[in-house]
Amino acid sequence: MHLDPFELHRPASVDDVVRLSRDLAGGFDYLAGGTDLLPNYKMHLNLKPHLVALEDVAELQGHTLARLGAMARLADLETDGALTAAYPSLGEAVREVATPLVRASGTVGGNLLVETRCFFFNQSYFWRASLGFCLKADGDRCHVVPQKEKCYATFSGDLAPALMVVDAEVEVAGPDGRRRMPLHELYDLGGDGIRRTHLAPGELVVAVHLPEASRGRPGTYLKLRVRPSYDFPELGVAASGVFEGRRVRSLRLAVGGADPYPRRFDALTDSLVDTELTDERLQEFSARVERAVRPVHNTFLLPDYRRRMVSVYVRRALTRLRESAAS
Repeated sequence: MHLDPFELHRPASVDDVVRLSRDLAGGFDYLAGGTDLLPNYKMHLNLKPHLVALEDVAELQGHTLARLGAMARLADLETDGALTAAYPSLGEAVREVATPLVRASGTVGGNLLVETRCFFFNQSYFWRASLGFCLKADGDRCHVVPQKEKCYATFSGDLAPALMVVDAEVEVAGPDGRRRMPLHELYDLGGDGIRRTHLAPGELVVAVHLPEASRGRPGTYLKLRVRPSYDFPELGVAASGVFEGRRVRSLRLAVGGADPYPRRFDALTDSLVDTELTDERLQEFSARVERAVRPVHNTFLLPDYRRRMVSVYVRRALTRLRESAAS
């Protein structure tokens, strides 16, 4: 594997980045930690002639209890005890990302926008060429669900579900200015494995904003993967909420790794507020979440197994929250 030639740009401010995005008109990728992008480039996946490196943009750096810069390193979040105590679901999710070496380079923004994955896409050029390529790179059809309109590659980040359940907001900047939105609205539930966010061309994530109202709220993140020491999620379940005994006072639940985008299940969790979360109700609730997801056969684990594990992991996550309130 090797990197083909590209031109590297090193802007020093968000305004400089935005100007470059306008000038390069879609012929570029943003380079953050590079832990996913550069291996994909070595595999000749969707190469661009320009890379815009973000490491010199001071506004994107650092983190506090209220704000995570898009270029904040995952390892720095992991070792910040005040942050991981304030937002337990985030702390658990960060520790589950790949390996310590990857977390030393990987960034918040990179993990939120990490490339979707599929075993027809994430292969060598020669392997993909033997199949006639795929809808996501160089080809015109999906091999998972054979057709030419929709890509079924799966969302493979860990942080998004964990941040969704604490009501985080994301700040983005682009040629048309800046805007903020709830993080769960960043992802396009009507999109697919290629078009999975509401980012306009040239927009970049500047920061994630953490609400003070969620600080200290109990939370958890559970991850299913083949190799616990390294792999991307086959399933990630995050939950955060407040219980009084078994009575639910507030609850958020998000699932990643089962669809082309992470999803929050507000309609289902709102139905539990001010009710007793008995074992029977928890069983019924987790089954409803399981029925709502649609994994396909594009990862190592079979879709029926992944779907069934949704209810298992939802039960485990909510049981953990319920028991922490009782202790």
